[in-house]
Amino acid sequence: MKPWSILSCVVICAIGLNVPAGADEMTLRLATATKGGGFELYGSNAAKVINATDPSLKVLDENTKGSLENIGLLAQGKFDIGLVQGVAAYEAFEGVGQEPVDLKVIAAIYSSPGMFVVKGDSPAMSVKDLVGKPIAWGTKTSGLTLMADYIMDGLDLDRDKDFEPRFLKKAGDGPPLVLSGEVAAFWGAGIGWPGFKRVMKAGGRFIGFSPEEVKAVTAKHDFLKPMTVPAKSYEGQDEAVQAIGVWSFILSRPDLPNDAAYKLAKALHAGQGTLAEVLPQAKETTPQNTKAAANPKHIHPGVQKYLDELGL
Repeated sequence: MKPWSILSCVVICAIGLNVPAGADEMTLRLATATKGGGFELYGSNAAKVINATDPSLKVLDENTKGSLENIGLLAQGKFDIGLVQGVAAYEAFEGVGQEPVDLKVIAAIYSSPGMFVVKGDSPAMSVKDLVGKPIAWGTKTSGLTLMADYIMDGLDLDRDKDFEPRFLKKAGDGPPLVLSGEVAAFWGAGIGWPGFKRVMKAGGRFIGFSPEEVKAVTAKHDFLKPMTVPAKSYEGQDEAVQAIGVWSFILSRPDLPNDAAYKLAKALHAGQGTLAEVLPQAKETTPQNTKAAANPKHIHPGVQKYLDELGL
């Protein structure tokens, strides 16, 4: 039996039996991102955990082009919930370059410490060493790619002019490009991120940010935060890496019923331990982090009800 099957059985037996037989099933469409990226991996496993934890819910995860598309799909009511990277969420809430979008926070899922990965024998040791070089930034509609734009701006660099930008059709296209030497570095974020795992397993190395760079970026864009990727977070990573990033969220369409949001928050909390066994980054998917990372005015009322019950 596959490890996931065993975990599913544990969750269903331990938790699912508490749901009354014959309870009405609520089907919810979850927008993730392109194949080979962290959102697809997280969304697929989160859907399985939610469904196993609360059989009255049926979450169907579907691939999309990523955060920017997900915002539009949610605003139009074409999906019920979606994964959105923190910078994209910030722009949507604040109306940066668009009308503000009234989406609601279901959960803060994990922090996204942004950094570069290069081949182990790369001569590059800092961001400055990558200037003028071909860089795989990710897909055009990815929130991680958008975050890179803000971070480079904080360093007085232009993501698209001071580097040779390579934008991908899907996140999974990045590792082969850096390992073959076609690009000097691959940009990404997170702990347990699939693209980083593939490059590090092949002997890669990370390039993060200096204290001075962190100070400059966060002073210019205060929604970006200093983050640290602990040593041993990836195979072959012997030292901690100083990164810059944001939290990513599960957001919902504006009119998602309170009952659905409440059930999602409760199921994620109840199944969080199981999800974290499959995805280490899911250790951060907690009600406490949702409370701390999200602006209260954007938290879904149904989720807020659950947080109130927990005394948060």
